[in-house]
Amino acid sequence: MVQFTSKLLLATGNPGKARELADLLNGVSFEIISLRDLDLPTEIDEPADTFEGNAIIKAEAYAKMSGLLTLADDSGLEIDALNGDPGVHSKRFAGEDATDEDRVQIVLQKLKDVPWEERTARYRCVLAIAGPGLDTVTCEGICSGIIGHELRGSDGFGYDPVFYLPEFDKTVAELSLDQKNRISHRGRAAVQAVELLKGLS
Repeated sequence: MVQFTSKLLLATGNPGKARELADLLNGVSFEIISLRDLDLPTEIDEPADTFEGNAIIKAEAYAKMSGLLTLADDSGLEIDALNGDPGVHSKRFAGEDATDEDRVQIVLQKLKDVPWEERTARYRCVLAIAGPGLDTVTCEGICSGIIGHELRGSDGFGYDPVFYLPEFDKTVAELSLDQKNRISHRGRAAVQAVELLKGLS
């Protein structure tokens, strides 16, 4: 079996994702380090048309750059009324230099005439784990909800202020980090990733 150092690289330049992932991976025995810790570029090309493809590209590229066991995330929002968009383009849906608020406003604009019952959506996350001498493995998590008509809540990031969860009567941005991590797409994928990482430590 391949033996790895005690370090695990989180291959994301998004501070919100990095915080969530570090919290979700709390149970692993690796020391978690960031791209900035190694002075690595925080973005690389993500040309795949699936979350899985992009997560694998990122994990393998950063594992090669660092020589470390690496975990990468690709995730986004799929809205049924928009035929699954923004999907893998969630980050760039409103343009290359858009803010989270810009992206949310574009979604609300596109859905302005869509009735509540047709505003169903899901967050999807794929985590990929790669490392020297290791066959890359992936885990997937999904969180289903509804796109609200307005922004609510100040926690979270991305589309969280408009992603409404009927079972909580709250948006994701109104949940505590602990609540979010228990039910989120990233949290569900991370449960599987923790088990895989325990087998590599």
